[in-house]
Amino acid sequence: MCADAAIRCQEGEVDEAELLRRLDEVVRDYRGKPGALIPVLQIAQGILGYLPVEALKRISLGLQVPYSEVAGVVGFYSYFSTIPRGKHVIRVCLGTACYVRGGKDVLEAIKHELEIDVGGTTEDRVFSLEVARCFGACGLAPAVMVDKTVHKRVRPMKIRQLLAPYYEMESMQEERHVG
Repeated sequence: MCADAAIRCQEGEVDEAELLRRLDEVVRDYRGKPGALIPVLQIAQGILGYLPVEALKRISLGLQVPYSEVAGVVGFYSYFSTIPRGKHVIRVCLGTACYVRGGKDVLEAIKHELEIDVGGTTEDRVFSLEVARCFGACGLAPAVMVDKTVHKRVRPMKIRQLLAPYYEMESMQEERHVG
């Protein structure tokens, strides 16, 4: 169940039961507080890495909020994810300036390179792909954000080069855990 946490679970750092126990504590702390739903969902996603149905049900019961309302909030806000996310989230800007300057082609190149669609996560859970509307880098369009780093004037033929450091980072971390 634990996505960002899946890595921690695999490495033996934290197990699923412990993550759910933490979630239950958060729900208890927020029970009865007005406007608690969104902060609890944000914290839950931080703990689990995403919001599986089991977590949504626990939140619904714990906060005494109808499940339909919890699921509706999760579905409405693009920040929330009900599927495991990769360690690195790629957001391709399709705001007007980025779109006009080739953002759609950049998106297609990333989809092709990673073999996933928007909203998807690579099988190895290294990358997730999303679309955004504006990073405030319109003069340097098209822009792509990987985690919190904005890459400007991105070209479709440079996607592999753009992603290479993230792949290298992952292989270095794997080597540390194996060695």
